[in-house]
Amino acid sequence: MKVAEQLEAQHVGYLLGAGSSYLDNAGYPLASQVWKQIKDRIEDSERRAEIQAKLDGGAQSLEQALDLLDDGGSIEAPHRNLVTSATAELFESLNPPLETHIEFVKRLGQKGNPCLRVFTLNYDPLVERAAERARVRIYDGFIGHEHAYFEPAIFEERIGRIRGTHKGRQFDETTKPIHLIKLHGSLGWYECAFQGIRRCGFSSVPRLTKRLMIPPQRRKANETMTPPYSSLWSTFRGSLGQDAIPLNRLACFGYGFMDEHVNAVIESALGQTSFSLLIFSEELSESAWVRWSGRTKVVAVTKSRCSLKGEIGPGHPDLWRFEKLAKEV
Repeated sequence: MKVAEQLEAQHVGYLLGAGSSYLDNAGYPLASQVWKQIKDRIEDSERRAEIQAKLDGGAQSLEQALDLLDDGGSIEAPHRNLVTSATAELFESLNPPLETHIEFVKRLGQKGNPCLRVFTLNYDPLVERAAERARVRIYDGFIGHEHAYFEPAIFEERIGRIRGTHKGRQFDETTKPIHLIKLHGSLGWYECAFQGIRRCGFSSVPRLTKRLMIPPQRRKANETMTPPYSSLWSTFRGSLGQDAIPLNRLACFGYGFMDEHVNAVIESALGQTSFSLLIFSEELSESAWVRWSGRTKVVAVTKSRCSLKGEIGPGHPDLWRFEKLAKEV
């Protein structure tokens, strides 16, 4: 099977989108569902009405509505923080099953590859909770316990022991953690004016601090240039071309290719002769399908149609599902 061969290759990285956390509506909502589920949590009725008016007036998504309400200047409109807080409250109230993600992290942990990297655009803690349940070690860029601090240098560390041999002292790598890079931030991440960038439990952040979650809108492209995002995005770009040993393949699970700042990095990587892109999503917009499906280094699998290196064919009933892919990595 061509897809299985691609996923079993060396130097494969993974990019998780909202579809990987949806879990047949037992997990976290898709982007298109968020506004309906959070709007009643926004107590500022005037701002809530302004967002709704943009959606009623033709905005195609919550992302576009927030764009229309924010001119991108140095002083951001308040709508964004209201959406961020309401989204966090919604996500904190959910407790999805972990079985699929446990399978995913267990299989990745068994690969034993150094610097195995999982990039995610999701705010939810499914990967972290699954890894903890499965006793699989992950690095997410933070060190500590109750209020962990951000230290991106942890991604460069190696775990091992020094032993003596007939060749002298040698370093043996004993544990190879999964590197989890949350490109848009996470539940439990916050910035404090006095303590800097921190991570706490997923269900609470201290009062009077700024949540580090970027809701979908134009500001996220700018904020990826500031800590902690700048370090995480540098790791993403490096993994797709600038590192000494870059990824040969990026497998995208549940990502609809709607974020241009993500797409630009991926498109640049496709300029390398050794890089391939694997797309698994229930559906892609027509523009996304046209942009990616005809490329000779892209495999795209959706429910309605597939493309194998530019050759278009019928869709697949379930190969795009994360529940199935978690057993294939």
